[in-house]
Amino acid sequence: MRILVIGGGGREHALIWKLAQSPRTEAIYCAPGNAGIASLAACVPIAVNDIQALKKFAREKTIDLTVVGPEEPLTLGIVDEFEAAGLRIFGPSRDGARMEGSKAFAKNIMLKAGVPTAAFRQFTDYAEACAYVSGANRPLVIKADGLAAGKGVFVCRTMEQAREALERVMANREFGEAGQSVVIEDCLSGEEASFICLTDGTTVVPLPSSQDHKAVFDNDEGPNTGGMGAYSPAPVVTPRMHALVMQTVMQPVVDTLRESGIRFKGILYAGLMIEGGVPNVLEFNVRMGDPETQPIVFRLQSDLIELIEAVIDERLHEITVAVDPQPAVCVVMAAGGYPGTYEKGLPITGLDRAADLEDTMVFHAGTRQQGPDVLTNGGRVLGVTARGASIAAAIDTAYRAVRCIAWPGVQFRNDIGRKALNR
Repeated sequence: MRILVIGGGGREHALIWKLAQSPRTEAIYCAPGNAGIASLAACVPIAVNDIQALKKFAREKTIDLTVVGPEEPLTLGIVDEFEAAGLRIFGPSRDGARMEGSKAFAKNIMLKAGVPTAAFRQFTDYAEACAYVSGANRPLVIKADGLAAGKGVFVCRTMEQAREALERVMANREFGEAGQSVVIEDCLSGEEASFICLTDGTTVVPLPSSQDHKAVFDNDEGPNTGGMGAYSPAPVVTPRMHALVMQTVMQPVVDTLRESGIRFKGILYAGLMIEGGVPNVLEFNVRMGDPETQPIVFRLQSDLIELIEAVIDERLHEITVAVDPQPAVCVVMAAGGYPGTYEKGLPITGLDRAADLEDTMVFHAGTRQQGPDVLTNGGRVLGVTARGASIAAAIDTAYRAVRCIAWPGVQFRNDIGRKALNR
């Protein structure tokens, strides 16, 4: 089987690493890829949002299966384009991708499905939004309605913070068109978890639970990022909680989408806030998380191609997902200054030393090759992933690998997985 993976981050490296293990894999291409992916796949310089060029490449290379990593091409309708051309592709349609592409759309589907989530208001007028937050005497969360690379969410404890967030999103348009509309919702408290499922539009099959770490600094301090680390499983998702989320969140949403004329096929990812044994949905994504994919895929024992094809062919009810019981942890190593401005092109040392450690894999995110050197090429640079007999053991191994690697200004959190230890 000839496979095309779209994307160039740590999530895509992890997916390709797993796809390469299938006996059905003949060749893998990645657009655009990175330095780590290049050891497993042929990287092609096509942007993830250049749908026509991607479709042309898939035809020319007689690609049997395309796997979409990031959300942007999904919201642009790449699945609709490929399917119309007779190409097999994994991911939801443009309409289904609105579950991530529009916070307001997702909120309204949740309301229709009876899914527990925070009360919210949507605004397209900056002055009206400012007037609303001026009269609120409670913590609020302000979200750019469209895609903002995980950075368009602001937790506002004061009116001043809320007005500043609205200015950045709606007035200054820091996130471009994503800020044409905002969703303002009540702030939920509790512990976050990522609940990621496969679905063929009828059947919903959960992947292992995980927990992301969004804030850039230890103890969940500092601005939000795309994710500074993750671990799987998340102890906060107890067996009872797992069943409750499937019953009250995942299945109702898939059923409601289908009843609304959208057969959602692909990955459906609920970001949860859990408190007092009750799960509330913060948001939905329509692709694997990054960095959650890294520890989840590291634990996955099933053939990923078999799972993907069961989704595409609407026979997911025939599938059982096999998972390594050992926990896994991913620590993101990021560029100094991230999520603000940062320098690129810095040489990375110690990758070979880290690769020699047992039960460890260094997934590349923002990297590029220059001769014999691997250079930084993004904000989140590496996802150092390890597994162990316990969460504590996996954490120890991951940080042992992290300490092997260096470049000027490197930053990472020192507390990835600590919440699991506390449980």
